[in-house]
Amino acid sequence: MSEIQDRSPSGFPSGTLRRSPSSPRTLFGLVMTGLTFLCAALAILPLLAVLFYVVVQGASRLNLTVLTSLPPPPCSGTGCVGLPQGGFGNAIMGTLAMVGIGALISIPFGVLAAVYLSEFSANSKLAYWIRFATNVLAGVPSIIVGVFAYGVAVLGMQKFLNLSVPFTAWAGGFALSILMLPIVVRATEEALRLVPQEVRQAAVGLGASNFQTVSRVVLPAALPAIVTGTTLAVARAAGETAPLLFTASFTQFWPNWNNGMLEPTASLAVLVYNFATGSFQNQQELAWAASFILVLLVLFTSIVSRLATARRVY
Repeated sequence: MSEIQDRSPSGFPSGTLRRSPSSPRTLFGLVMTGLTFLCAALAILPLLAVLFYVVVQGASRLNLTVLTSLPPPPCSGTGCVGLPQGGFGNAIMGTLAMVGIGALISIPFGVLAAVYLSEFSANSKLAYWIRFATNVLAGVPSIIVGVFAYGVAVLGMQKFLNLSVPFTAWAGGFALSILMLPIVVRATEEALRLVPQEVRQAAVGLGASNFQTVSRVVLPAALPAIVTGTTLAVARAAGETAPLLFTASFTQFWPNWNNGMLEPTASLAVLVYNFATGSFQNQQELAWAASFILVLLVLFTSIVSRLATARRVY
């Protein structure tokens, strides 16, 4: 009883710096710490479960032939004996091509828009509406973007180029660029805001113009964070399926570079959708392997973004 009376409300006995393990505050802290770890574990449990299942199902089918071959003819059970196992090399090339087209469109426009918002017109009415439009665009479902890209790019190219099959890699890249644009704008604007204002003032004090300050001082300082935002945008675009169903469709053949990619083009996400929902065993196995490749792609881009963020200028 006397020991309890000598104990302070913080849990430390009077005259000592040692916390009593039986004090109410210590016990409450231990319980809350345990609940925190439990909630954190439950939060990452779905991610670990998905990763484990994809790795188990997809890694066993992964080999060099899968990465360099065309999809095989459908078969199941003993019907697959003697047939080539095939792969999804055309889908990998198509994904890289369409994501590259999307990056070429979205990154320049997104970075320039963020520079305008952050450096030249931060508080104007136009800047407010640009930010509002960017936030709305970031929340638009990808299938709506696909329908919009179908109306603009697919039907537009069919009308002006008189294509027999309207689905093209360019239309797929256009749809992906719409999804990438708000991510690039928001990440770049936040990166530019992290550059201290004193750096801009020092550059102006040395006689630099606004353009020289932005191009030679602010942008290089924010480049690691900008790279982080663009890699995350690339990772999201690589895993999108709905926009490509409306714009690039799918094909069992290699991309036709001689035709300027003006024909249906395969992609990893659409391949996973088509093959996983089918009833053929060999195609379902390829769908798992393609899912594993997509996970590796996202992991690679996340590592690149982390390495870029680790390089801090200020």
